[in-house]
Amino acid sequence: MPRIYRPGSFLRLPLADGSFGYGRVLKLPHDAYYDYRTHTPDSDLERIASKPILFKIMVRHMKESSWELIGWRKLEEQFSQPIVHFKQELGNFRRCTIFDTVGNERSAEPQECVGLERSSVWEELGVEERLLDTFMGRPNATVERHKVRLK
Repeated sequence: MPRIYRPGSFLRLPLADGSFGYGRVLKLPHDAYYDYRTHTPDSDLERIASKPILFKIMVRHMKESSWELIGWRKLEEQFSQPIVHFKQELGNFRRCTIFDTVGNERSAEPQECVGLERSSVWEELGVEERLLDTFMGRPNATVERHKVRLK
């Protein structure tokens, strides 16, 4: 049976150390990932949804995946806000664009992009590594590479 990733679906992700991370499907291809890690699988949607969001990114979901769809709930109000990303030209790093999921777009100075997610699509393995690195308090190589270049 094919997986159906629809807005509001909860995801349980196995992490390399045997623990689990949790996410939520937003408007495809975006997901949100919770600041919540367990050492045994948790399916309590209320508990998971009560945790803070670490980041919202675009993800390529695989047909064959170790991620589990563990339930669905209508998305809460906090997820109705546009998701903001940035783009930065490789040849001229001073040329940046900030845009969101509802179609707003504007030119920006690189400093304005600090703290925003670079527009990119993450593979599932990259998300798992980013979550585990976050939980372990260590930098993630992909996040570091994706930071806005200031000079």
